[in-house]
Amino acid sequence: MDIMTRIERRLAAALAPADDGPPLLAAAMRHAVFPRGARLRPRLCLAVAAACAEDAPAVADAAAAAIELLHCASLVHDDLPCFDDAATRRGRPTVQCAFGAPLAVLAGDALIVLAFQVLGEGAARRPQRLPTLLAIITAATGAPAGIAAGQAWECEKQPDLGRYQRAKTGALFAAATLAGAAAAGAPAEPWRALGERLGEAYQVADDIADAMATPETLGKPVGQDAALGRPNAVAAFGLEGALSHLDALAEAAVAAIPPCRGAAALRALTLQESRRLLPIGLTRRVA
Repeated sequence: MDIMTRIERRLAAALAPADDGPPLLAAAMRHAVFPRGARLRPRLCLAVAAACAEDAPAVADAAAAAIELLHCASLVHDDLPCFDDAATRRGRPTVQCAFGAPLAVLAGDALIVLAFQVLGEGAARRPQRLPTLLAIITAATGAPAGIAAGQAWECEKQPDLGRYQRAKTGALFAAATLAGAAAAGAPAEPWRALGERLGEAYQVADDIADAMATPETLGKPVGQDAALGRPNAVAAFGLEGALSHLDALAEAAVAAIPPCRGAAALRALTLQESRRLLPIGLTRRVA
């Protein structure tokens, strides 16, 4: 079974029980998760697990699904009127526009809880790995350096760009590589640098796209960073500087892959994904 099929099946199974509750809440949760985006974080998690010779696919699937559910929850909250007040996400109405802000808050909260339910159930096959997985994923979610902290940096008058990017975006990428290794029963810490570099590269690319792309290209509003006064790599370094920084981060990510049986395949995947970080039309325009 290919990686995307594994991810989609696990996410669908995770959301199925919600159908027994309030119909609008279930619909809002599904709207947040499907149809899929790039699924970068769960794909990275499963790729690292495979590189570490995974012996319990159900554990890796659960970790990957939990990370994606947390990511989707963060997007729902990010689009709320109190933050970005975004009307579109992935080319269609955001959860708050489709279902209203109250249900968007509840859907995001429910997805966070669901992520840990999925992780607990999946790790039951290797219970000795659950404490490490919980420590990795909770650290990437809360404070002082998880995605909640990343959102909070936007509320500061003088946010630290590096800490902001590491928390808002890098935290879940690092969690993906760490959890992939831990789910396979391998030491997790050697995989942190790969996730952190990829996460920072993704955020820089997102900053460039927000400053230079169109809503049609991205499927969501652009110019949000400037409008809301948020930290942005283009504002900090200029366009050429941000592009150079992105290239350096991609190279650093490849160099950070630890020795393992699947290192060659993972290097190829990392290079492929790094090239796809910027939309094609944007890449041609700024080249």
